[in-house]
Amino acid sequence: MKRLFSALLNYFVKGLLIVVPLGAAFFLVFWAVSKVDNLLNLSGELWVDKAGKPIYIPGLGILNVLVIILVAGILVTNVITDPIKNWFRRWLNRLPIFKFLYSSIKDLTEAFVGEEKKFNEPVLVEVNEFGLKKIGFLVQKDMASIGLPGEVAVYFPWSYSFAGQVVIVSAEKVKPIDKSAGDIMKFVISGGVSGLE
Repeated sequence: MKRLFSALLNYFVKGLLIVVPLGAAFFLVFWAVSKVDNLLNLSGELWVDKAGKPIYIPGLGILNVLVIILVAGILVTNVITDPIKNWFRRWLNRLPIFKFLYSSIKDLTEAFVGEEKKFNEPVLVEVNEFGLKKIGFLVQKDMASIGLPGEVAVYFPWSYSFAGQVVIVSAEKVKPIDKSAGDIMKFVISGGVSGLE
């Protein structure tokens, strides 16, 4: 009986290790998609049935987001000119809080998916005299503009989060890592449990 219980417990733990990460990932994706769909789904306002009740069309909110992003990309690429961009920047400068939020989110987005990706140089940094090392991403190679020649800026993402911190360190304490930035980011965010092949 004890052997059977031990085998069942072993199977349960192994199943748990498969089901929980998959379930959590699917749940988070489903939750995010359904929230966006509910917020931006205009089907209830646009269409009603014969009885006057709103008709809800699942997925229309997500379709709205995709169309807005696509149209914005087409406009920015083909229509918006430098005078319009300059006018937009002047308008943003009048709204300091909105400017701060917009520019921060824009910079973070561009760091991951823009033409000039920022988190593409994974590095290993020695952070103390005992040899403690941290994995990060080199984001500024020269800090002389703020009076720190020979120093660099390194972004250290936190595990199980998309937050992190920027630290200024001596360039000689920074060593490049010969792995892809995506693999290193996955390694750090997973708390070091995602293996590096």
